[in-house]
Amino acid sequence: MENLIPIFIVVILAVVGVLVYMGLRDDRNRDPLQDRLAQFGDREAPESLEEIELSLPFKDRVLLPIMRRLSDLVAKLTPQSQIDDTRKKLELAGMAGQIEPTTFFAMRIGATLGLALLAFMVFFVFAAERNPNAILYVAGGAGLGFILPVMWLQSKISRRQENILRALPDALDLLSICVEAGLGFDQAMGKIYEKWDNDLAIAFGRVLREIQLGKLRREALRDMAERMQVPDITSFTAAVIQADQLGVSLNKILRVQSDQMRVKRRQRAQEKAHQAPVKMMIPMVLLIFPSLWIVLLGPAVISLLNSGALGKI
Repeated sequence: MENLIPIFIVVILAVVGVLVYMGLRDDRNRDPLQDRLAQFGDREAPESLEEIELSLPFKDRVLLPIMRRLSDLVAKLTPQSQIDDTRKKLELAGMAGQIEPTTFFAMRIGATLGLALLAFMVFFVFAAERNPNAILYVAGGAGLGFILPVMWLQSKISRRQENILRALPDALDLLSICVEAGLGFDQAMGKIYEKWDNDLAIAFGRVLREIQLGKLRREALRDMAERMQVPDITSFTAAVIQADQLGVSLNKILRVQSDQMRVKRRQRAQEKAHQAPVKMMIPMVLLIFPSLWIVLLGPAVISLLNSGALGKI
């Protein structure tokens, strides 16, 4: 049983990795059959359609169709409120066009069933003797499979928000410089979208496309802040909207916002620096200090045992 634990952990990580990969690679806008047909362009004519279909990767022939059918089934059984909430979280993670909410629910169901089945095989089928806690392990595997995709999505959201906070002061500096040079605010956002390749620049590019399609700038900025849910972005968009409505110079607003964001970034760095000693205490007490005690006191204890001094005490 002890030898199966590492295998169990490796298989769990492999299953989760496959599910995440399938979710990220599921592109409905691409036709894999057309891609495969393009590869046969140099040949006079393919022998049969069956040959072309069999030449597709196993993921495109089997896995993705199963995921899509499972997604359609999940869409019929899932309440619309949960689908909308999942869609909002995917937008916060910057994955709105990559994974559909129903596909994400299908990933959760697949991970739940896969890990539960794996735990059942390990603790019931391959176990040398019946473990009384085997049912709990199977339930734990199912719960782990149900929670892991949510934890992965939440980590993507946190990472995206951190990247936006890190890039915001520099973006405000570039916006201020462009406005001072005579460009409009929309053209200044276009410069950021052209020069940079990060989450904030992509968000500015989406705002510009929405404005070109007829949406008001203040509505596009509000929607951008709603898609990010970063307090600094919310205050920045509110200041720009207010300046636009009151006729205040955007140059002054951008300069003030840039200075404030840099002060906030410095304060966040100082806060993390002050938290570092507290966070370092746990690994030091649990890992480093015991090792030092063993290295320093180990030879003395061995010497006392060999001399019999401890026995006399």
